[in-house]
Amino acid sequence: MSPSLSPPILYSFRRCPYAMRARLAVSASGIQVELREILLRDKAPEFMASFPKGTVPVLVTRSRVIEESFDIMQWALAQSDPEHWLDMPSVGFDWIASCDGPFKQALDHTKYAVRYPDLDPLHERSKASEFLKNLDIQIAGSEWMFGPDCKLADMALLPFIRQFANIDKTWFDKQPWPNLQCWLARFLASEHFASIMVKYDKWAAGDTALTFPN
Repeated sequence: MSPSLSPPILYSFRRCPYAMRARLAVSASGIQVELREILLRDKAPEFMASFPKGTVPVLVTRSRVIEESFDIMQWALAQSDPEHWLDMPSVGFDWIASCDGPFKQALDHTKYAVRYPDLDPLHERSKASEFLKNLDIQIAGSEWMFGPDCKLADMALLPFIRQFANIDKTWFDKQPWPNLQCWLARFLASEHFASIMVKYDKWAAGDTALTFPN
């Protein structure tokens, strides 16, 4: 990028799984952005003024604003995909849609059960478990979902699998999903995960620009 051009701006929150998947793709692409860490419980007023919806991630480029995490992943990898994450079977997109739809809904109903008093959290956990059981079968015999190398679907799903596992890690570890559990452990031990989980101070207007990846 020319020194005269400002890099894209990525508004993020370290522990948000949607923001995590966006950072994973940006990091893998090697494209540098200005990272602005937003605290969801104390959002910068400048962020809220520009993005009243108040959700992260948000990517601001010279030509567009992208407010969906999966769209940010695809944008980054369309610019540069040195690890060939986009080279995956089309069924990978079906897995992502199922993760972002029924699985995430069941995950939220389980994790935030107090918000849904009319729902049975154990039933919701069972619904999520069906997705994970099928995912365990998909991974069987491979290190990643579609073979020896990770692809877009792996990195789009893993932040949410991590979130679900952490609801009750003891219970999760006892489930008959050895392929899934090894897959998650491999991700958590990876450089990809380490590179996106560095802690940054909350962004405020006027701060020195923080380059990511750095």
